[in-house]
Amino acid sequence: MLLREAVDALQVKADGAYADCTFGRGGHSREILLRLGSRGRLVALDRDSEALEAAKEICDARFTVLHASFGRLREALGAEGVAMVDGILMDLGVSSPQLEDGRRGFSFRLDGPLDMRMDASRGITAAQWLERASEQQIGEVIKTYGEERFARQIARAIVAARSRGALHSTRQLAQIVEDAVATREPGQDPATRTFQAIRIFINQELEELSLALSQSLGLLKEGGRLVVISFHSLEDRAVKRFLRENAQPAPVPRGLAVREADREGPKLRLIGKPVRPSQSEIASNPRARSAIMRVAERLAHHRAIGRRRT
Repeated sequence: MLLREAVDALQVKADGAYADCTFGRGGHSREILLRLGSRGRLVALDRDSEALEAAKEICDARFTVLHASFGRLREALGAEGVAMVDGILMDLGVSSPQLEDGRRGFSFRLDGPLDMRMDASRGITAAQWLERASEQQIGEVIKTYGEERFARQIARAIVAARSRGALHSTRQLAQIVEDAVATREPGQDPATRTFQAIRIFINQELEELSLALSQSLGLLKEGGRLVVISFHSLEDRAVKRFLRENAQPAPVPRGLAVREADREGPKLRLIGKPVRPSQSEIASNPRARSAIMRVAERLAHHRAIGRRRT
């Protein structure tokens, strides 16, 4: 997704060090490696064991892949002896191979176990959570993470359905949602927002994103690039807010006298406008239609406004 655009935005240096926070099936990592020189370094992360298996196809001394969520980015890089990097790439959300494998439970279009875990080796499945959660909790998750206006009705229908027997398949859940939703948005399956919400909650995706973004500030070298590709409004809002806040001078606490020249300057510089996929990419991969890429560059660390760098 936005493969060349994302790697172009990183401005890969031949001898640079880079982090691919979501290896997936390695498209971005392979492109980065093509542009790295013999002294370059790439550390990739993924919490999906199938992605790690796919990474074994890359036999390159410059490349390391780790079983970790990107919320542990600093810890993962530190374990590899990498203190700072020249670029960080985050391609958020669920990958196409995960969606296309019914056994993973991410898609309402394919029947399979109601799992939805990105890391199938730990945590509770969506089925287990739906069996234990209260109607109020289910409704809050669907409303918060899915922005679903029928969240209350869907939660009530899920609780009623589980009283008649265990919910164990994606098709069961999709049918429950379809029966509970009074009207449908044109071109969108009624289960779309519910599946998105439960998946985001089960995998703590927004929390992981917040951790990774905050860690990126301390990991990027001056001039290093942060490139983030989002796929839904909740992710993009979080990324946009983070970038904008850090592209402004540090706020001064109310009542504290600080000279403007001593005020800490912005940490990031926004690069260009948000980038969306081309019509040709959308035609070949319809899932790309919702992708949006934002880019920022790390400014000098702890630079005060008006203070010249020496």
